[in-house]
Amino acid sequence: MAQQKPRIERRPLDGVLLLDKPCGMTSNTALQRARWMFRAQKGGHTGVLDPLATGLLPLCFGEATKFSAFLLDVDKGYRATLRFGAVSSTLDREGEITPVAPPAFDREQLEAVIRDFMGVIDQVPPMYSALKFQGKALYEYARAGVEIERKVRQVTIHRIDLLAFDGETAVMDVACSKGTYIRTLAADIGERLGCGAYLTDLRRTTTAGFRLEQTVTLEQLEALDESGRDGLLLPADILVSHLPKVVVDEADFQRMTHGQPAAVDPEKAVQRDEKAATISCLRLYAEDGRFFGLGEVRADGRLWPDRMLAKAREG
Repeated sequence: MAQQKPRIERRPLDGVLLLDKPCGMTSNTALQRARWMFRAQKGGHTGVLDPLATGLLPLCFGEATKFSAFLLDVDKGYRATLRFGAVSSTLDREGEITPVAPPAFDREQLEAVIRDFMGVIDQVPPMYSALKFQGKALYEYARAGVEIERKVRQVTIHRIDLLAFDGETAVMDVACSKGTYIRTLAADIGERLGCGAYLTDLRRTTTAGFRLEQTVTLEQLEALDESGRDGLLLPADILVSHLPKVVVDEADFQRMTHGQPAAVDPEKAVQRDEKAATISCLRLYAEDGRFFGLGEVRADGRLWPDRMLAKAREG
């Protein structure tokens, strides 16, 4: 009888890990690999990277998962490599490649076309994507040879910097809004140039203020002991650092951790240099500096608890 592997004892670990996802691995597989190494009881990622794509993938463990949604709507940055002269059934190198026409343009002409794609543009999501239709991902229909009509969506391309061009391939940095498909952008640029194009490499470089230089690979994690890995975790409140901050006294801490509104006036409590024209969602801190959740200013003008850390309630 085969000997069973010893069961890993999970632990209540909280924090954010900035992972450099490898090529050929799904975001969920990368998450589960990291979660296994940390022995974390709970984990989640902050938006899917295609298996082909590499780079910055923030992972959330424990209490940090409560705030992961704040990273879904943020701008992102990518380094993309395009090959001209052909199209792909999946819009990237993994699909069936069909030659179109040899590239017949110079760098100046390419940069002129790229400029046309900056700003608010229309995009049709690719069939090979995780978007859902009637409960199934579009890529499932695509693999079965079924084409689903997709609605045009507006996305924003903030910046495209052409880093290299050798006549057949181009490397560019793209800063864009959420929901932008770089594969579609590559195909649309190739169509505008009349020769076709597809994506050969994609690397996410920025998201929500995080940078690729801050990431760690799975191999680097494996080489560390548990304390070394734990030292790489960022605190949960880093996911909501863009929200205004309020420090409450012990009485309001007790009120809010028991589901009651704070006595403090949120308009007066927000630090002056962080005060926005409209205050709705706030980061909450106790007098000793502990982050204990988010507060919501409701229609009655009072500060109510919203997403609270379980450990704060226990305290």
